[in-house]
Amino acid sequence: MSLLVVGLSHRSAPVSVLERASLSADAQLKLLQDTVAAEPATEAAVLATCNRIELYADVDKFHAGVAELSTLLAQHSGVGLEELTPYLYVHYEDRAVHHLFSVACGLDSMVVGEGQILGQIKDSLARAQDLHTAGRLLNDLFQQALRVGKRAHSETGIDRAGQSLVTFGLEQLAAGADVRQWAAGKKALVIGAGSMSSLAAATLARAGVAEIVVANRTFERAERLAQILTEGDDTDVLARAVPMDAVPLELTRADVAVSCTGATGLVLTAGAVAATVEGRTGAAVAASGTDRRTAADAGPAGTGSALPPTGVGTDENCPLDLSAVPTGFSVMGEAAVAGMDAATLEQHGAWAAGGTAVERTREAGRPGPEADAELIGALAATAASVGRIPERRRPEPVAEVPRSEPVLFLLDLAMPRDIDAAVHRLAAVRLVDIESLADASADAPMAADVDMVRRIVADEVAAFGAAQRAAHITPTVVALRSMAADVVAGEIARLEGRLPGLDDKHRAEITQTVKRVVDKLLHAPTVRVKQLAAEPGGAGYADALRTLFDLDPETVASVSRAENSTEKNRGPA
Repeated sequence: MSLLVVGLSHRSAPVSVLERASLSADAQLKLLQDTVAAEPATEAAVLATCNRIELYADVDKFHAGVAELSTLLAQHSGVGLEELTPYLYVHYEDRAVHHLFSVACGLDSMVVGEGQILGQIKDSLARAQDLHTAGRLLNDLFQQALRVGKRAHSETGIDRAGQSLVTFGLEQLAAGADVRQWAAGKKALVIGAGSMSSLAAATLARAGVAEIVVANRTFERAERLAQILTEGDDTDVLARAVPMDAVPLELTRADVAVSCTGATGLVLTAGAVAATVEGRTGAAVAASGTDRRTAADAGPAGTGSALPPTGVGTDENCPLDLSAVPTGFSVMGEAAVAGMDAATLEQHGAWAAGGTAVERTREAGRPGPEADAELIGALAATAASVGRIPERRRPEPVAEVPRSEPVLFLLDLAMPRDIDAAVHRLAAVRLVDIESLADASADAPMAADVDMVRRIVADEVAAFGAAQRAAHITPTVVALRSMAADVVAGEIARLEGRLPGLDDKHRAEITQTVKRVVDKLLHAPTVRVKQLAAEPGGAGYADALRTLFDLDPETVASVSRAENSTEKNRGPA
């Protein structure tokens, strides 16, 4: 087995990188085709979810495989290889199996224990089977991963360790309140009609919302989801479908909106959300003072003003344009503010130290070596005159301004995001997206059942490895038995030549006897060699068997190719 996985997830990369690296359905298909066309890989499967992108392959060379898979991920994601590489992880052979089994059990999910990943793994396998990029190894791997995930959920309480991403998101929107009480009587807008949106709609219906409006680019799918919700036996929610262009109007009527589409651009801009809230409250929407994002994340004008940088209004006569200083820096005593050119830093350093600013004409463009030498000398003179170098200070804490009670709740489960991140800065709006879910789940308690699931994964990885090692020797055993059958057939033919008067009854009895003798002689060695091959380090037994019985390597290879071809043409599980 030469299983290799190269990928990135919420554990290895920031959401901003995951968002840019997300793969459309067409990009996933092209990635699979290009992977199996590459020299090191013979099989391939892509597992792409809202918080992970992973490429699995059966490769014959580890280093070449890592290089090729990493390059292909970068090409199809649109993120440069140099930028993507620091966030990639690589697992090989048993470690790759362990990783996928852990993912299938929900141990590697943003919300531990969530079960949606099983459906995504099943879809990934079906996609690879449809394109015939999944052979024996990946078929066995993904099907076993599904079985392991189902076993973990049925034999342990892993479901209690976490919830689905939808449920967890609604809990974050409710901000500690009981979700049913929070949702009771609310009007909900669900944007999208895929698997995640359908789950969100069903969860909202069970939570007790009064009405659900489903919007989707394909109106028929929205109608189908609305009909399913209306006819559900466990809820009495009112549901209806609307076209996608009705979203702005429906947003003005909704209390909560959940969005999860495959759109490449924003579905809800900060301006649209601000206009909705202003129309509802009759007051302009101001930016919240408690937002953790920087001014660079703010949306266009009119969607909420940017937070002032720390220190603005506290330092008088500073020669800098304080509005240009990034949030989080204290300008007083700060002599290395990111983004400032050397001349400006020189002026600021002299001002912060209480000295006299060194006058220097700022040249157009980037200062040359002479200007740098002059600057170094000026700074050295300033430091000598005041006896110290201007110090760096940690930013002063900013007093939190309480947020107003939300009148609109937004849950963005899409990757890339559907809702403008600048909405976080709007008062009277509560937005929960993938990034904030990652932050919230970082401190989520782990249930004791997680340890049980980890033991299940470890046992299943060992069993899968043993099965794969045993399967590796199967073509050799098949070739050996085929050779034995040819020997029997040849000897029976020779006997018939020497005894032409042999009747059919005696000929059949002799043939059967010779076959039984050969089978008995081969039975114990072939059973034992499979057992030995299943143990760690047992790969050499196949070579020994081929050498001892002088088996034709091409015969063994043809058996292996036939088995793999059968697996690649297998339909979806």
